[in-house]
Amino acid sequence: MTSSPTNPPTSPTGSPPSPLISPDGLAALGDVALLDVRWRLGGPPGIELYREGHIPGAVYCDLDTDLAAPPGADGRHPLPAPDAFQSAMRRLGVREDRPVVVYDDVGSTVAARAWWALRYFGHQDVRVLDGALSAWSAAGLPITKEAPAVKEGDFTARPGGMPVLTAGEAADVAAEGVLLDARAAERYRGDVEPVDPVAGHVPGAVSAPTTENVGPDGRFLDAAVLRARFAELGVGEGVRAGAYCGSGVTAAHEVLALEVAGLPAALYVGSWSNWVADPSRPVATG
Repeated sequence: MTSSPTNPPTSPTGSPPSPLISPDGLAALGDVALLDVRWRLGGPPGIELYREGHIPGAVYCDLDTDLAAPPGADGRHPLPAPDAFQSAMRRLGVREDRPVVVYDDVGSTVAARAWWALRYFGHQDVRVLDGALSAWSAAGLPITKEAPAVKEGDFTARPGGMPVLTAGEAADVAAEGVLLDARAAERYRGDVEPVDPVAGHVPGAVSAPTTENVGPDGRFLDAAVLRARFAELGVGEGVRAGAYCGSGVTAAHEVLALEVAGLPAALYVGSWSNWVADPSRPVATG
């Protein structure tokens, strides 16, 4: 069964806070755990980018080792074990009573995976820097090469804070609800497949590239615009929705955009890399 999300904290008005934060909003925060999660498929390593310059106070969080388990039949970026995730977050200074802000420099795709993972494992105050590092720099805010001293955190991993899908449940959502494929349209169609051994998509899935969740400046579209986009794709109130991509990273961006729009959705963490690991699973193209 799909796990049920815990209730997020609410604002004084009673509505959930935005999962996004502006550069000025981040600059105005006091005590915060700030995670730099830059990553490139094929390199260079994100830690090298971090060392070249980052937001003051940020510590480097690695997608492959901190936000995922080793690749295998469960996918290229499967869920880490709770104790491994807890250990990583404590090492990075994440605490129960301290807000967390995450950022990258590629449209917030990897940052969205960090946001989702922290929420899945029970942290209740996590936000993504809207517009990524480029928005911070464009605002004239400082960059440093100095690595901060980090005090050990006390975060306790409690799995189940966000809904997830197995391969079978993803197939059910594709048949009975809306399963969004967050990859580029040419990968959805099966025209190309640069990473995984089989091209195509989950039968019944709908193409919904994450690049269409943001504007030219890399910031997320307004909630109303996102709601309209997802409505055109068949997602609305009361519709069971899920998202997948190649390895559960950009699909987290889809889930984040859906949350901005006020629409809940489950993540198929294993995504296409898990789907094609079993040759008996059907593949659609076109």
